[in-house]
Amino acid sequence: MTEADVNLKAYPLADSYLTKKLLDLIQQSCNYKHLWKGANGATKTLNRGISEFIVMAADVEPLKIIPHLPLLCEDKNVPYVFVHSKQVLGRACGVSRPVIACSATIKEGSQLRQQIQSIQQSIERPLV
Repeated sequence: MTEADVNLKAYPLADSYLTKKLLDLIQQSCNYKHLWKGANGATKTLNRGISEFIVMAADVEPLKIIPHLPLLCEDKNVPYVFVHSKQVLGRACGVSRPVIACSATIKEGSQLRQQIQSIQQSIERPLV
């Protein structure tokens, strides 16, 4: 993956350390059934108010597919971030297909609450 493959409009873009933490948490969320995959699933969780954070792929072609997600995230005060590759995001989501966006949710009494709050703070840092 080169820098030319990543759209410059994909902001904020996670660095390699944050990307690794995000992908690990996404994989765990998938195992706990706390993950919605795809742009439609992410939009549903945002509209329902159950989304904790949104992760989108920066190499989506064309980027016009997902411009509503950052706007909706800002309206709902939900942190969002871009990762470099939709293939890697798909693998973290537990599917063999590329995934352009996913949303992590949380259920009552979840064991992932502490990790999700830590990631939320990490995502919000570049936005300030």
